[in-house]
Amino acid sequence: MSKGSLTVYLSLSLSLILAFVLTVLEGARMSVVRMEAECVADIGMNSVLAEFHRELLEQYDLLFVDMSYGSASCKPENPAEHLRQYMENNFVSSESRIGSVKNWLSLSVDKSVIKEMSIASDDEGNVMKRQAVAYMQENSMEGIIAKTIGQAEELHTWGLETRDIAGERESIQGQIDAVELPIEEDEDGNQKEISFDNPADKVNALRGSLAFHLVLGDTGHISGTVRPEDCLSQRERLKGAGMRPGLRKPENISDHVLFDCYLFDKCGWYGNELEKSFMKYQIEYIIAGEKSDMENLEKVVKRLIRWREAANLIYLFSDAGKCAEAELLAVTLTSIFQVPVLVKLVKASILFAWAYLESLADVKCLLKGGKVPLMKTAADWKTGISNLIDFSGNIADGEIAGHGLSYQDYLRIMLFLEDSGRKNMRAMDIMEMDIRTTEGNANFRMDACFDSYLSDISISSAFGYRCDIRKRYGYD
Repeated sequence: MSKGSLTVYLSLSLSLILAFVLTVLEGARMSVVRMEAECVADIGMNSVLAEFHRELLEQYDLLFVDMSYGSASCKPENPAEHLRQYMENNFVSSESRIGSVKNWLSLSVDKSVIKEMSIASDDEGNVMKRQAVAYMQENSMEGIIAKTIGQAEELHTWGLETRDIAGERESIQGQIDAVELPIEEDEDGNQKEISFDNPADKVNALRGSLAFHLVLGDTGHISGTVRPEDCLSQRERLKGAGMRPGLRKPENISDHVLFDCYLFDKCGWYGNELEKSFMKYQIEYIIAGEKSDMENLEKVVKRLIRWREAANLIYLFSDAGKCAEAELLAVTLTSIFQVPVLVKLVKASILFAWAYLESLADVKCLLKGGKVPLMKTAADWKTGISNLIDFSGNIADGEIAGHGLSYQDYLRIMLFLEDSGRKNMRAMDIMEMDIRTTEGNANFRMDACFDSYLSDISISSAFGYRCDIRKRYGYD
């Protein structure tokens, strides 16, 4: 009887021990399933980010994954499939390792779906801009930031961007035209108004496109052209989820100037063209947004002439000596008419024309690599009133060296004043143009590039377990 009791007792004890061991093993397997699923999801999502676009990194130091992978298909399903494949490859194979942990887990990926992506063009391009600003923060830019902000504030203080010089000049000319001048008869008895030869008229005749060719010279070498429908800024764009949660939007003044520094670091402009670039005057394109190098450069040059004309006009009206010269010329031209009001009007028209002539000389100097201060003094003035009287349609080269602001400095001010969203989009136009010229990137699109993503993953085991994972990964 005692032996039988021991056997029954041992059997009951072994059943309880065995149940406990199996429960522990089952719990361990459930924990290992979760742990391996998490580890493999981390590996897979990092592997997707490791597929960053090489050309974009090499040329622009930006880390983005191209969801098209060089094809014409731009859809989130492409990186989602890459994620699934990476995860499947990282689960242990039972064929290669008999008795391995796969026999205990037997995991496979049921689903990998990308729910959200931060695309480069999201939030008016601020997703891309954040990376560019972070790149530039590695360099010391305090001096450039202070200089650019100071120059822009000075330009604003003097009203060089907003002053309507053309309107003022046209108003003066309209008043001159409205003055009734004496009538004379010719040999045939026909009556006509006596006119006078105002040298300002010859200068004013060159305004517009003629002025561009006058300061630039030969333009036959300017050729780059792009189709608007090929540009990110002009077409309908793919949209993502915007800036990744927790990241600061680059929107303060320092961020804007740092981004401008980034553009000057990566792009070319007149006098500093890059061999790799599709359009040679890339900074001018970002400022002007026209479809050709010629149109972009012309738009920038005309704006520069307008700034210089406003600044030169302010100086001229403050210089008593030059005002006296203009008044003497006006008196000489109008003395025959004995119309006092005409003297004042013609003097003003002469000063406007003189300021414009000086501006053409300034811009020609800048395009040849010289410098011109934002606001001049008597020592900086180039032209004399004799240049206005004898003007024949040519602008003398003058002295190229000097002090003040270079053409690049003036471009920096223009870039700083440009709308942030437009600037971001046009910068990505440039990136697309250049990268499409490289091998295997004919279909490249910045709105197909992402730097972070949120994924929903479902993993199951052949033993009936299931694990759902949601993770967000991106470049820090």
